[in-house]
Amino acid sequence: MSGNSALFPKAPYAAVGTINAAIVALAKAFSDRGIADSVQVNSVLPGPVRTGHRRSYLEHWAPLHKMSVEEATANFPKEAGIARYGEPEEIAELMAFIVSPAARWMAGSTLRMDGGEVKPV
Repeated sequence: MSGNSALFPKAPYAAVGTINAAIVALAKAFSDRGIADSVQVNSVLPGPVRTGHRRSYLEHWAPLHKMSVEEATANFPKEAGIARYGEPEEIAELMAFIVSPAARWMAGSTLRMDGGEVKPV
């Protein structure tokens, strides 16, 4: 898994964007080997998901922007252009599909699940 910053990097998140881009590139490269070995290799780019990591990020971000964690948590989806945060179970359901027989022909794909945060260009 990798975040949207892999494909749409921003200066404040350059380090994590670089790491995420490397994960996507490695998955694509390993998918070639996987095809030869009958192993599927794909990657997922999740958007803002309600996790402990998201909470920790907002706890750091909120005071820097002179707001409470509750305000930051409530405002973030609107600022990101989404209706709500994703839930970990929703990402898990996507992962379950990727490893299911229904996706047996999927190889080297990068799937974005972000509630519409990243808009088409």
